[in-house]
Amino acid sequence: MHDADHATDTPLLGRSRTESLPFPIVMSHAQQPNRRVATPNRTGRGRVRRRGIAPVGEADGADRAVNGTLLVAGTASDAGKTVVTAGMIRWLRRQGVSVAPFKAQNMSLNSFVTVDGAEIGRAQAMQARAAGVEPDARMNPVLLKPGANGCQVVLLGQPIGEVDPAEYAEHAERLLDVALDSLAQLRRDFDVIICEGAGSPAEINLRDTDIANMGLARSAGLPVVLVSDIDRGGAFAALHGTLSLLPPEDQQLIAGFVINKFRGDRLVLEPGLGMLRRLTGRPVLGVLPWVDGLWLDAEDSLNLGWPRPPAGLALGSDVLHVTVIRLPRISNFTDADALAAEPGVLVRLADTPAELADADLVILPGTRATVADLGWLRERGLADAIVARAKAGRPVLGICGGYQMLAASISDDVESGAGQVAGLGLLPASVRFEEAKRLGRPVGAAYGARVTGYEIHHGVVTIEGMTAAPFLDGCRSGAAWGTSWHGTLENDEFRRSFLTDVAELAGRDFKVAPDTCFADIRDGALDLMADLVAEHLDTGALARLIEGGPPPGLPVLPPAGLSRSG
Repeated sequence: MHDADHATDTPLLGRSRTESLPFPIVMSHAQQPNRRVATPNRTGRGRVRRRGIAPVGEADGADRAVNGTLLVAGTASDAGKTVVTAGMIRWLRRQGVSVAPFKAQNMSLNSFVTVDGAEIGRAQAMQARAAGVEPDARMNPVLLKPGANGCQVVLLGQPIGEVDPAEYAEHAERLLDVALDSLAQLRRDFDVIICEGAGSPAEINLRDTDIANMGLARSAGLPVVLVSDIDRGGAFAALHGTLSLLPPEDQQLIAGFVINKFRGDRLVLEPGLGMLRRLTGRPVLGVLPWVDGLWLDAEDSLNLGWPRPPAGLALGSDVLHVTVIRLPRISNFTDADALAAEPGVLVRLADTPAELADADLVILPGTRATVADLGWLRERGLADAIVARAKAGRPVLGICGGYQMLAASISDDVESGAGQVAGLGLLPASVRFEEAKRLGRPVGAAYGARVTGYEIHHGVVTIEGMTAAPFLDGCRSGAAWGTSWHGTLENDEFRRSFLTDVAELAGRDFKVAPDTCFADIRDGALDLMADLVAEHLDTGALARLIEGGPPPGLPVLPPAGLSRSG
């Protein structure tokens, strides 16, 4: 399976602005105002009796209670944690188990807003969809968002300040308390919680401040399955080396391995799998094959794998070329995923002016650092290229931070501290940054279609004069559109109308497919993940780990096993 994770999970990045975290921060769930709990479909009080979790090749077991947790860790970022976790969750849901995802701490610029206005990692929102439940702030209690001048800490869905590495280390223990409290609450509300780690548990320089991998597992007594990406090579060394670097107390929670992204005949692997079992005393719980197209809700732009070819043949004679500007601090880049699902639409990333030459639509996406990334556009010559194409009637779409860049002026004493800055001037609007972050799930209309989305921004755009046409919450002027809302292109009717408008302006013979349903495509990918889990993993062994925890007496490997420290 492909992954949606990246090394930006590593929790210490960037420098602080000036503020520190306003601790104490530990609140019980009942103390949080206006927090609605997403609960599974159940009746009555107490735990529901559900079908048993059946091993591969066996029928579902007799009715019995299913209760427990499991942590999916990886030997490296992009090993497959996010996707394997989602696959396990969807597989459990098929078994009739109420299940929820959990990631104690996530570092990502790809986030989502829950129905009650909390910001969490978008990968956890995708995993909640796999579980068939509403995303909840407790599923990702600590979210770190790196920017130009520091790393914003989002705690239980709300921003509380910015930190540098030293400040984060000072507060790691209290953040772990929040994570453990959130996990405990989820365990009371759901039968099974599948946790996802961050980066690698063997980042030994960060072990003392780890709250997402073995720090969480040891504190909560979680069994851990370790996933390795064989496609990049060195999978056996990565699994053995990761285990052997951990202190003894951590090693005894690592209960099994999963080989991910394998291309070829599994028989070729068998000698290595057998040796790994003998060397470590742990089973290989399965080998998952490489599958193209599992790119749902990536956490970091470095794993996007673009350009993405069209999802099918174009209905007209032309392919529509969409180019997304790869900003240094690009956020919510998944806004373009729904475009890539359309037959005849080619989506790619670009960071030079020459790459915009044949684009039918250029998208300026969201960013965690609007002013800094606008400066980068100017340094690269991209700003001039974007302005020239829009003035020539060639379509440009700005989303959130990209929308702010299209305005005439930006006043920012909050995010960058740069004060008054000139925008690209393609839209008759001004931007003012506010301390309070706006989080919401707005509903509107455009092209006669109902449109839902979500918003995450400090910059507030004011449209000036009457020269621009309304466009969702933003506006359109000539060939430039702007909106603060993310996720709008996932609305099928709106997306079709917008692409039709773009194709007409671009002079392309392009026709949208009348039946592309992005929600169905996403659910199909989740179902495929569950199929892979059911077919290629030892689900009976997974069930025993979930319910029984790590087996006692697992061997401790040197060199870290030579010391009892850790």
